[in-house]
Amino acid sequence: MPVFNYHLPFGIIDWIFKYHGGFMSKILVCDDDQSIVRAVEIYLKDEGYDVITGSNGKDAVEAVKKDSSISLAVLDVMMPQMDGMTALVEIRKFSNIPVIFLTARDQDSDMVIGLNMGADDYITKPFNPAELTARVRSQLRRFVNLGGDKSAGKNVLTVGGIVLDDTKKTVTVDGDEVSITKTEFQILKYLMINSGKVCSADEIYRNIWKDEPIDAEKVVAVHVRHIREKIEFDPSNPHFLKVVWGHGYKIED
Repeated sequence: MPVFNYHLPFGIIDWIFKYHGGFMSKILVCDDDQSIVRAVEIYLKDEGYDVITGSNGKDAVEAVKKDSSISLAVLDVMMPQMDGMTALVEIRKFSNIPVIFLTARDQDSDMVIGLNMGADDYITKPFNPAELTARVRSQLRRFVNLGGDKSAGKNVLTVGGIVLDDTKKTVTVDGDEVSITKTEFQILKYLMINSGKVCSADEIYRNIWKDEPIDAEKVVAVHVRHIREKIEFDPSNPHFLKVVWGHGYKIED
């Protein structure tokens, strides 16, 4: 498996992905609207990605289970036989590939549910194909860089009773391991590296998603809330992970 230097410019990584069959090149696109599937397939193939398609959630689950070379999935939320969110739950049982939801609904509740269930991003219909391909690139870059940030200079971070082991990719609270997604892990890691410092939503988004902020306030807030539910005794009255209103977030003992 190719090993990429964390400090490689994103443009070089993208070029490797597109034209050299590098680490993450096969994309699954699943939607019951075949006109959308064909359009997305065309744009992604133009970007150099290998694309496979499906029309329902069962197709998506079976494809990811059978083909370990699939690097990212684009799933419609509303599909027959099995909806996108149910498919995501099944996929997360055996795969941690990035998942981007397509939804015709732009309500915050849909976005919150999807992110809390383990989705990495979402885009509402109708959408600009260029925006979708940009988000695909962003998620693939982020996936490559997960766990690759050595800026902390150590593998174990501790704030109070919270211990984050960057080698084992585990988080424990008072000795008990908590279940945490990769995105949540990276956000928590970033905040622990910068313990005591206030980090804005835009700053967190840039460092975790490796891209310019897109709905940063909403996206980061959802993940922070979910992290709190896992590390705080009382999430509504947090001891560690706090909001500094109008400025951002910080973690401290």
